Amino acid sequence: MRRFILLLSFCLVPLVQARAEGAVVLGIEGTRFTLAGKPAFLLGFSYYGALGATPESMGRDLDDFQKHGFNWLRVWATWSAFDNDVSAVDTKGRPREPFLGRLKWLVAECDRRGLVVDVTLTRDKGGMLPDYEAHLHAVETLVDALKPHRNWYLDLANERDVGDARYVSPEELRQLRDRVRQLDPQRLVTASGGGHDSSAGDLRDALLTAGVDLFSPHRPRTPESPGQTETKTRECLALMKEIGRVAPVHYQEPFRRGYTQWEPSAADFLTDLRGAVAGGAGGWCFHNGTQRNAPDQQPRRSFDLRHRRLFDQLDSEERRFVAEAAAHLPPWQGKR
Repeated sequence: MRRFILLLSFCLVPLVQARAEGAVVLGIEGTRFTLAGKPAFLLGFSYYGALGATPESMGRDLDDFQKHGFNWLRVWATWSAFDNDVSAVDTKGRPREPFLGRLKWLVAECDRRGLVVDVTLTRDKGGMLPDYEAHLHAVETLVDALKPHRNWYLDLANERDVGDARYVSPEELRQLRDRVRQLDPQRLVTASGGGHDSSAGDLRDALLTAGVDLFSPHRPRTPESPGQTETKTRECLALMKEIGRVAPVHYQEPFRRGYTQWEPSAADFLTDLRGAVAGGAGGWCFHNGTQRNAPDQQPRRSFDLRHRRLFDQLDSEERRFVAEAAAHLPPWQGKR
C-alpha cells in the first residue's frame, strides 16, 4: 500500500504542487536561515543522484533522516555517474524527462514534509552545460519548473572557482543571479567554491560581485579540518563584516568517507558539525559518496541511488553519526 501511495503521488506532481504551495518558506536573517519565520540551522545530507531513485526509496530515505533531525538535502539537477545520466536538464539547459518530473516530485514532497532542498547545477565545458547560454537556459528551466515552492534554493555553479571546466566567473554568476531575480524575485541563490578556505577576495566575488544570498565554501578535506571549522567560520564571518555584507556560511559539502586514505569517523563528523554551530555557520551537510578504493566504488552512496537507497548504503560510522547529529544542534533552533 505504501508503495502504491508513493507511486501515485509521483505521477500527480502538479496536484501535489498545488496543495503544497507555500508550505515551507526558507528565508535569511543576517547570518542565519529561517523556516516559517523562526531561526533554523540547516542540518542536511548529500543526495546527489536522487533523480535515479524510485519515489519509494526516496520516501524511505526522507523518513529515516527526518527521524534523526535532518531538515535539508542537496540534489543535483546535472548529475551523470557510472554511465548513467539522471540530469533534469539536457546539455542545452532544456527540460529532460523523466528526471525533471522526479525533481519536481522530490521538491514537492520535501515541501510537504517541511524539508529544504539545495538544487545544484555545475558547468562542464566538455559536456553538461558547456557554456553560458546552456547554463542560462538551465537556470530558467529550473526556476520555471519549481517556482511554486519556497523550500528550495539554487546553487548556480558547484565549485565555480576551481580552475577547470567548472569555472564560472563572478560576472557571469551575476548575470545568472539577475535572471533568477527577474523570474522569481524571492528565490535564494548561492554559488559554491571548492577545496580551500575563503579569502576576502572570495567573499567579495560571491557577495558583492555575484550578489549571492548565502556563502557556500567547500573547505579542505584533511584530518585537521574538523578541528579548524569553528575558527575558520568565525574568520569568514569577520571578513564579511569588513567588506560590508553578511550572509549565512553554509557548509554544503564537507569531507566524506571513501574520498582519500583518511576515513573520517563519526567523531570527526560530529566535531566538524559542532565547530560549524559554535562558529556561527548557518548550516552543515553530512557529505557522502563513492568508496574510491573499493571494487566498482561500492558503496556509492548518494552518487548512485538506482539500486539501493542511501540509508542502506551507509556504513556503521556514518549511521552512528546520523543517530547522534541532532543532539549537537544549536539551542536556538526553531525558537523566536
